[in-house]
Amino acid sequence: MSHDPDHALSADELHEIERKFDPELAFRPTGPMIAGVISVALVAMSAYHFYASGFALVRELLHRGIHLSFVLGLVFLLFAWRRSLSTAQPGPAWYRISGVPVWDLVLAVLAVAASLYLPLLPPSVVSVRVGNPSGTDVFMGTALLVLTLEAARRSVGPTLPIIALIFVAFALFGPWAPGALKHGGVSWQGLINHLYMTNQGIYGIAIGVMAQYVFLFILFGVLATRIGLGQLFIDLAMVIAGRYAGGPAKVAIFSSAFMGTISGSSIANTVTTGALTIPAMKKVGYPPHFAGAVEATSSTGGQITPPILGAAAFIMVEYLEIPLRDVLAAALFPALLHYFGIFIMVHLEARKLGLRGLKAEELPKMGLVLRQHWLSVIPLIILVYMILSGRTPDFAAVYGIIACVVVGFLNPVNRLTFGDLWQALGDGARNTLAVGAAAATVGIVVGVVTLTGVGFRLGYVVVQTATDIGNTLGGLWPLSYFSVMQWALFVSLILIAASCIIMGAGIPTTATYIILVAVAAPALAQLQVEPIVAHFFVFYYGVLADITPPVALAAYAAAGIAGANPFKTGNTAFRLGIAKALVPFVFVYSPALLIVTDGFTWGAFAITLAGAMMGIAGLGVAFSGYFLSHLTRAERWWIAIVSLLFIAPGLKTMALGLVLWLPILILQLRRRSAQAA
Repeated sequence: MSHDPDHALSADELHEIERKFDPELAFRPTGPMIAGVISVALVAMSAYHFYASGFALVRELLHRGIHLSFVLGLVFLLFAWRRSLSTAQPGPAWYRISGVPVWDLVLAVLAVAASLYLPLLPPSVVSVRVGNPSGTDVFMGTALLVLTLEAARRSVGPTLPIIALIFVAFALFGPWAPGALKHGGVSWQGLINHLYMTNQGIYGIAIGVMAQYVFLFILFGVLATRIGLGQLFIDLAMVIAGRYAGGPAKVAIFSSAFMGTISGSSIANTVTTGALTIPAMKKVGYPPHFAGAVEATSSTGGQITPPILGAAAFIMVEYLEIPLRDVLAAALFPALLHYFGIFIMVHLEARKLGLRGLKAEELPKMGLVLRQHWLSVIPLIILVYMILSGRTPDFAAVYGIIACVVVGFLNPVNRLTFGDLWQALGDGARNTLAVGAAAATVGIVVGVVTLTGVGFRLGYVVVQTATDIGNTLGGLWPLSYFSVMQWALFVSLILIAASCIIMGAGIPTTATYIILVAVAAPALAQLQVEPIVAHFFVFYYGVLADITPPVALAAYAAAGIAGANPFKTGNTAFRLGIAKALVPFVFVYSPALLIVTDGFTWGAFAITLAGAMMGIAGLGVAFSGYFLSHLTRAERWWIAIVSLLFIAPGLKTMALGLVLWLPILILQLRRRSAQAA
């Protein structure tokens, strides 16, 4: 698809860009008969989850099974076996019914049957068969395993299913594994028993969280956007930041931060807000690749911004057994630091290029914005209030959804019709299919980890490798100033961060987080890192993959809107998002930043926050090449190295950092005075 990048894109063009770069939305075109069946099934899926979470009491296994049956059945109807087949209407053929091959219809039916077979059995029968599955159990479990892998391949790409197959092979061929990874192995029957018959595999925490919480919050986000909350956020961002130097870029940051409160999708955020901000950034003078990078980097913040945090917040609640409000409190300041880092770089770039803000006539009027859209913020207020008051997340989401519908029917500006509600219920369900298939596949990986203990084995390997490197580094002057354990922690963090970025290439963030926390949590626990800190560390680096080449999907979507080089946009986005790479190290060395950690004090928090802001600002200056005036290459390197002192904020390191910054400040003041003269 080609377009003129200097003109605003139509809704269809934006939708096509989203489809192109987000494999989770590459739905195939279908004929009217199947399209009608799919539409009814999607709305039924939304209605079921709303009813089950708000008003019914469904057994855990049955609830997860019904959710999985919807997910897998619809994936085989909506996603073609090859991605290229999703781009055009297929021609007539004897083996297609309304555009869908007969074998996909068969796979959809088999997936539903395999998903519901075990949950529909009486609990007394299931409890007897665990550990001794029947032949039918093994057949159904095998079918579900294979169909789950194929559904994930179609909807999120081949990487995640390949990783799951490697873990399955590891379980089966454990006696031949190398070194510390060697184990006794397991039979196929034993593997299916664990992955299918227990709640440690496909029906485990990952799919449970999707069914119980994530589905409702995604539906809430779709409805909130439909009733005008997204437009309110964009307009408010324009009013707040539009008039300042390089205004549209600052609008992108604020609007993406606001949108992040109701959407956890990096690519959806990029397309939604980027349609407005990217052309505006180019208009005031930002290069196309920089405009796209600003939007992409800001939009990835949606996955780390409370109260939704993608799906990861709810996984943390289950794993760590702490209230959702504690997870959201821990996420707040790291998310603000992410946006602060982008803001610093955008501001310096605007000063360096001498860019203007938007004119008064280009900005919306605050009074008009609030008058038109104030009603749309009520559901978000209700949602946040209920979470903070200690209600369960699903209870809060149900009442947030009810509030969206009520406001939608009452609001004269963005009035919700019954047709709109039907569409929104369908879109909400459709947006959960890929993440649901990914969650089921992650269940296979986590099941193998719990069956074989490989998480602790890999954790041991990571710590041992880091300790060996620490012994080497600790013997060198001046590196011997730090202990071997300090070096072991630092090297472990580097190894885990690199693994997260590599694993995150093309895998949904939540899947990356669940897989790697199985390895990272035991490794970091051995190094006395608190569980919530370890979880957040892995999660942040999984999110970073969305703007890390070579598979920077959010950056590539932004490049499509900006008409820019995708790889150049991805590299620039990574540079702008460098704060997100620094912040996890900060909260490992100073957990006070997460607020809810053990031994928290406001004094330690203030020192940590101030130090982190200084370090992030310093990195922004170094990467931008501009402070009060242009910096030389040597000055940029000096500031970048000094900024790393703030990874472990403390009064001594902050004082040392400020002293080391002083010569650069003096040089900058002199250079600016000379230029002014």
